[in-house]
Amino acid sequence: MSEIILRSIITCPECGHRKEEVMPTDACQFFYECEACHQLLKPKPGDCCVYCSYGTVKCPPIQRGDGCCG
Repeated sequence: MSEIILRSIITCPECGHRKEEVMPTDACQFFYECEACHQLLKPKPGDCCVYCSYGTVKCPPIQRGDGCCG
């Protein structure tokens, strides 16, 4: 089993701001507010969290192959 990556860079689709965040391991993060433009991000249809939609790395449950954490 490969190591779970806990850091992901979220890119705001509204303004393009990027920020590295540490993902929670025990819950999905459904909302994320961009610190630059204050846009409230939500997962795209079919994704379980903002990291799966806007991050460089999918959330820990998806990485483990557990499927959606929601």
